[in-house]
Amino acid sequence: MTVTPDSRRRARTIAGILAGAALVLAAPLAASAHVHVTPDASDAGSTTRLAFSFSHGCEDSPTTAVKITIPQGIDGVKPVLDGAWKITRELNTDGIPSSVTFTAITPVDSGVAASVALDVIFSSSAANTSVAFPVLQTCETGSTDWSEVAAEGQSEDDLKAPAPVVAVGAVSTGSGDHGHASTTDGDADAHAATTAAAASDADPVARWLSGGALAAAIAALVVALVRRRRA
Repeated sequence: MTVTPDSRRRARTIAGILAGAALVLAAPLAASAHVHVTPDASDAGSTTRLAFSFSHGCEDSPTTAVKITIPQGIDGVKPVLDGAWKITRELNTDGIPSSVTFTAITPVDSGVAASVALDVIFSSSAANTSVAFPVLQTCETGSTDWSEVAAEGQSEDDLKAPAPVVAVGAVSTGSGDHGHASTTDGDADAHAATTAAAASDADPVARWLSGGALAAAIAALVVALVRRRRA
């Protein structure tokens, strides 16, 4: 069979498309293997409910506990009660937890989306900074210490086990309840929607489905190119 310049160009085009598709599929899956925090921005001086979500274990071993280290620049922390977890705290002399540990009532299988939450008040000293929350994920076999923080010139993608980070803005000038999260129906609905969105973003199954649609489109393009060549 004679190889023409046109056929070589088509082959290079197809190879490029397939390589690009592989990168598109691999990047979301790698990103999902983190502990995500939602929201990832807050004002200083007001209460924010932070949801820490994940959908993976340690090399597929089920998760048994999640320990969150409370950084400097925090005026108040209250873990959110959830029937899926037993909560323990280590307290500083000022009564603010230095860490909060959520122990799973039933180990969380890898591939199952889960989250824990804290009501946090950022102090004025943390205004206009980024605050990292190191998370130690313990599994039936092994553990992962999500505590790496990007240095200048780095991004989260450069890190193997990045800590969840919250961007803290200016001191809030609102008259909100300092130290107590709102429990109105509207706020509860908003928090439920936020937590569900975080779980969806971290769920590799959803990413596989979107990747499947992309793969189908690529396959259709390849078939079209082959038919054109035969014609």
